[in-house]
Amino acid sequence: MKLNIAVLPGDGIGPEVTDQAVKALKAIAIEFDHSFTFTYAPVGAVAIDETGDPLPEQTLDLCKTTDAILFGAIGDPKYDNNPSATIRPEQGLLKLRKSLQLFANIRPVKAYSQLLEKSPLKEHIIKGTDISIYRELTGGIYFGEKYLSDDKNTASDLCEYSRLEIERISHLAFKAAQSRSFNVTLIDKANVLESSRLWRKVVNDVAKEYQDVTLEFLFVDNAAMQMILNPKQFDVILTENMFGDIISDEASVIGGSIGLLASASVGDKYAMFEPIHGSAFDIMGEGIANPIGAFWSASMMLEHLGETGSAQRLMEAIKKLTLDGIYLPQDLGGNSTTEHVTNAI
Repeated sequence: MKLNIAVLPGDGIGPEVTDQAVKALKAIAIEFDHSFTFTYAPVGAVAIDETGDPLPEQTLDLCKTTDAILFGAIGDPKYDNNPSATIRPEQGLLKLRKSLQLFANIRPVKAYSQLLEKSPLKEHIIKGTDISIYRELTGGIYFGEKYLSDDKNTASDLCEYSRLEIERISHLAFKAAQSRSFNVTLIDKANVLESSRLWRKVVNDVAKEYQDVTLEFLFVDNAAMQMILNPKQFDVILTENMFGDIISDEASVIGGSIGLLASASVGDKYAMFEPIHGSAFDIMGEGIANPIGAFWSASMMLEHLGETGSAQRLMEAIKKLTLDGIYLPQDLGGNSTTEHVTNAI
């Protein structure tokens, strides 16, 4: 297979882990006789420094002409610590999602048996956890109308959703449940928010088309508690943008490290794949970043593009590495550098 892949390393440890994912993909290409072409482009803080724009038009144009996007991380403390900054790295990621209509963010969360002791949660609580989180990605409070009063003392962010936005990700979640354990849990705040009540109505309507799937509901505050008390109860989680952002990051501690986890952001035409760990400036340049989330993201990319065998081969390597326990990165209690982990994979 011939694939053109846009590589957007981004900020912090993004370039470090993305480079390792590219190495893994090159190894896959040799084993399966693929031909991968990687084209790099700036996004985020590095793009602001270079062009003044967190998502230059050339980067967006590249993403529209490639088969998939491999993304690193975005964010920089100099913007995080400056609330008055008008141009921010995150604006590039939000614009990318909106421009490409990447409306569904999919985050798998698994508790690997050989890493259970690495988790801050008790082994008997997390053992057997296997969750797929479907987060709506282009609507809600992150994209709603924003207001700041003239005296700078009052602010608001509008959370707005349409039936179409809810329906399209709901269908993806229910279809995913049909290939898993036939259960969808909608996380919302329908006792307070009108937008959540619309979610419940629309998701109930969609559920009628999937009679073999059980639909359950949890308020987001209870869901956050249940994620720690009994994560095994969840199969497919469906939720809106901000709740999904928070819940999926909370779920990341189950596996022992946020550095393990991957994500796919997909739409009808385009798809982007990225680890969820963020830019982690505190360890940038030290050579100790965990690249496993980037590897898993690369595997999800291959799966999405129909290369199931290649995707499984890369996941087999990840599982073997964690099972052997010899080349674990430092965030999982090992002593291996980023490069050592990559060489082992």
